Amino acid sequence: MAEQAILTINAGSSSIKFSVYDAGTLTETVSGIVESLAPNRQTTLSIKRLDNGEKLSEAIDANDHAGAFVEILRHGAMLFAGRTVAGVGHRIVHGGIDYGGPAPLTEDSLRALAVLEPMAPLHQPHNLAAARAATKALPDAIQIGCFDTAFHRTHPWVNDTFALPRQWYDKGVRRYGFHGLSYEYISGTLQETEPALAAGRVIVCHLGNGASMCALKDGRSVGSTMGFSALDGLPMGTRCGQLDPGVLLYFMDQGMDARQIETLLYHESGLKGLSGISNDMRDLEASDESKAKQAIDYFVFRIRREIGGMAAVLGGLDGLVFCGGIGENSARVRREVCQDMDWLGIELDKVANADNQRQISTGRVRVMVIPTDEEVVIARAVKAAL
Repeated sequence: MAEQAILTINAGSSSIKFSVYDAGTLTETVSGIVESLAPNRQTTLSIKRLDNGEKLSEAIDANDHAGAFVEILRHGAMLFAGRTVAGVGHRIVHGGIDYGGPAPLTEDSLRALAVLEPMAPLHQPHNLAAARAATKALPDAIQIGCFDTAFHRTHPWVNDTFALPRQWYDKGVRRYGFHGLSYEYISGTLQETEPALAAGRVIVCHLGNGASMCALKDGRSVGSTMGFSALDGLPMGTRCGQLDPGVLLYFMDQGMDARQIETLLYHESGLKGLSGISNDMRDLEASDESKAKQAIDYFVFRIRREIGGMAAVLGGLDGLVFCGGIGENSARVRREVCQDMDWLGIELDKVANADNQRQISTGRVRVMVIPTDEEVVIARAVKAAL
């Protein structure tokens, strides 16, 4: 019997990240990305073999996910090294009420998941487009959806509901939470390496172009800063974060329609909107402009505010974990978030923080930097299905 491989797919609006794992050992053998996937742009494909260092980077002729997937599979010999693709795992941002764990992707389930596209317009349509492309290109491989909302289905009711007429909750208008694959990885890593901490009260800050926070109690999610959509909570690269719903009513009174408001809140707000410079934290940290500093200050303020709220939800705090592109790499953001938080037991080791060490604290609350790995969570789910 031929050796088997697992392919993981994380599709965004203009990119597809992918990895290949040995199905037996779950050793990652290949990582790659398709970038600038859009009409009238030069799309590029990059592949790196992790076992021998072989690399490939080339321009490809593709402007949608189906075309990009065909281009990826053209390099099957490099990707799979003779292994048979037994399963493909897909990051699906929104699983709604019905998906509390990984599930096979079928024609029926893809149709049901498409109904959720308005709740996550930056992600869901592209996640599903990649899944359809993979199903067509690899019909003999099992296709498994892994949902960013699933990890948060352990929330108490009070953390899931809005104070709206009850029938809306029953129809699915509730707080879902996102970045669940990242939080699942961090929770599992803590259980393996820091079991005493994992059994306690931990806040995880997933900070990147998309940003949220999760309250973990005994390794399970009991609270999230994100809600019904991926707009709520912290400000993000281009998303607004928490917003008074009265602002939306005001926008409507000013003549804006739903699509214009959607564009404003998803694409023109957040760090980009506040600074008028960039959605990239690295650009803002390098800038001398006062608006760049103000954008960072607001980002930090919201994180600090949510730490206080989540500590209350948890009934105290034992650990604080930073992950994601900003959380893992921005010593400045971590320093400013933790500044003067000794009242909560957070005391930062400035040298360890500047060096991006795993533990960056000296106080009662352990503050840690743990790189997240959503792809291996997806690969594990596929292996379990196989």
